[in-house]
Amino acid sequence: MAHHLLLISLLAFTCFSISSAFEPSPLQDFCVADITNAALVNGRVCKDPKLVQASDFFFTGLHLPGNTSNSFGSKVTPVNVAQLPGLNTLDISMVRIDYAPWGVNAPHTHPRASEILTVLEGTLYVGFVTSNPENRLIAKTLQKGDVFVFPVGLIHFQRNAGYGNAVAIAALSSQNPGVVSVGNAVFGSNPPIASEVLTKSFQVGKNVVDRLQAQFL
Repeated sequence: MAHHLLLISLLAFTCFSISSAFEPSPLQDFCVADITNAALVNGRVCKDPKLVQASDFFFTGLHLPGNTSNSFGSKVTPVNVAQLPGLNTLDISMVRIDYAPWGVNAPHTHPRASEILTVLEGTLYVGFVTSNPENRLIAKTLQKGDVFVFPVGLIHFQRNAGYGNAVAIAALSSQNPGVVSVGNAVFGSNPPIASEVLTKSFQVGKNVVDRLQAQFL
């Protein structure tokens, strides 16, 4: 009997662990985010369904090119729960990414989502790096109409490999996938990471760390 109870407990724990690794499924038709509610919950508080309008499920603007006149030569236009309240609890979002010639969407991760990217225009060199200890780069050059997947949590990037502008659309498996830019996180944190940590970690001199921190801060 004790053996059976232990087995049931392990199965229950396993099921809970698996289910808790993903966003909870909605228990109603929809849960439109109430952006006026300041309550701190895991996600967003639901608006009264009687007050929901079609505009809560609508977004316009992805037909507009993003402004790529920045140091990276790229612009991400997000459509997550912050822009589209109707996405709340639906486990999906999307982005448009514009790239100037040779522009880059710098190495970053999405802590809460896998990503599937489709090239609409141009040529992109894309890739991601597997986790320790292999740290293997998996990369490919994509043409218009090609699709590539970036697994959740792994560092990935895109670079315009052509002489003209490039455009991609990506879908993500979270209403709020989050983004951790590697350079910003390491060298642009507030307050800064101690230079002693970074010099030892990257095996470079303090002058290099100071220059990078000054650039990102």
